[in-house]
Amino acid sequence: MDQFSRYAVYYVPQAGPFADAMAAWLGWDAARGAGVAQPDLPGLPRPAAALTTSPSAYGFHGTIRAPFRPAVPEAGLIAALDGLAARLAPVRCAGLEIRDLHGFLALIPTGCDTALSALARGVVRGTDPLRTALTPDDIARRRPETLTPRQRALLVRWGYPFVMEEFRFHLTLTDRLPPAEARAVAAVLQDHLAPVLPAPFVIADLCLMAEDAQGRFHLRHRATLSG
Repeated sequence: MDQFSRYAVYYVPQAGPFADAMAAWLGWDAARGAGVAQPDLPGLPRPAAALTTSPSAYGFHGTIRAPFRPAVPEAGLIAALDGLAARLAPVRCAGLEIRDLHGFLALIPTGCDTALSALARGVVRGTDPLRTALTPDDIARRRPETLTPRQRALLVRWGYPFVMEEFRFHLTLTDRLPPAEARAVAAVLQDHLAPVLPAPFVIADLCLMAEDAQGRFHLRHRATLSG
């Protein structure tokens, strides 16, 4: 637990062309814990590295339980996640679409909202005993004045404001971009990613991720969803 400051539960694609393409796009392979050369794609308004500063640190992922400080050693986190995954079912979606989410681009699953929301609720509830309580400074960093009353209540209760009915699963592709840049990047990525986007898109496991001293996230364990 000394090596890593925070842990999280994410979706991270299993090894294959989709995982390789997304690691390259963001420049970080969380499964290998290594940087990856980013592609030079014709039509981008700026180099890929200049468009992906924020998501690059996390690697390609979909958040299910946001980063938290652990209350138990890593072995305890792994055991708890394995037990939880054995009670939860995998989620099968029709596919993925590129969308502009208030200025940043993301891949959004289609055709599985109810199942995805149920999975996320189960993970948030099941992992809650594994985290330490938020401090007043932690809450302040979430800028509660910008949240709705319900989001503030969720932050206090579950450690993150965008859970339960506020949860929106997405796979971040870029930083926040001006509208013209976002449109240009979306068009390039649509063509670049089309050959590797999975259809169906399946969440088959829960990934325990850990944040190192440089703010980079590493895959520590996959727990197969088998409920």
